Amino acid sequence: MTDIQSLSISPTYPESDGLPMTESDVTRDTLIYCIEALKRHFESRRNVYVSGNLFLYYEEGNPKAVISPDVFVIFGVANRKRRSYETWQEGGKLPSFILEITSMTTRTNDEVSKPSLYESLGVQEYFQYDPTADYLKSQIKGSRLVDSAYQPLPLQTNSEGMAYLHSSVLGLDLQLQIPRQLVPAPTSLVKELRFFDPQTGLVLPSRQELEYERDMALQRADLLAQKLRDLGLDPDQL
Repeated sequence: MTDIQSLSISPTYPESDGLPMTESDVTRDTLIYCIEALKRHFESRRNVYVSGNLFLYYEEGNPKAVISPDVFVIFGVANRKRRSYETWQEGGKLPSFILEITSMTTRTNDEVSKPSLYESLGVQEYFQYDPTADYLKSQIKGSRLVDSAYQPLPLQTNSEGMAYLHSSVLGLDLQLQIPRQLVPAPTSLVKELRFFDPQTGLVLPSRQELEYERDMALQRADLLAQKLRDLGLDPDQL
């Protein structure tokens, strides 16, 4: 007969807390943009994992030792889909970059408890973005780990007057810009977050922006083909 007391019961690590995700439109749109844009940016690198709103367990045997950053990037692990992330299954790798999208309900945690925890875990860079400009003194703020303590990153301004912070971990700028649909607009408007690649000089586009550019390219190609046909030329033979 098996001694029940001698059995080792393994803890379970839930994939969800069972609560519905309730986000405002602007928070959800920002979250989707950040994750999708970073995934596309790093898609050619098999050892970079981009995710967000995923349970990340950092202490084996303790299901309460869990975080769920809005956006995070981990280097040195396989770029594959996961239901949750357990550090002891991933060589101890933790995020090097975390971005939290601050709202009324998350402000205190984003400002107080999370920086302390992320600092202790060795997260190299921690950023916050306030999509409505209601809860942070600056709409974007960031810190970098220096000698085991977070030091604030200086807010910079580019030649076009856009404020940004540079992420050394990502090699990208986190840039505040006027939403495209509102250009031109007063400088007092709330700014949207975009990742900017200093190497290419280009902003990482959203999925909608990519689709728009593809549609415009197809329209230009159709117009060119029609002009060639009007000249008696077959575009398929050129």
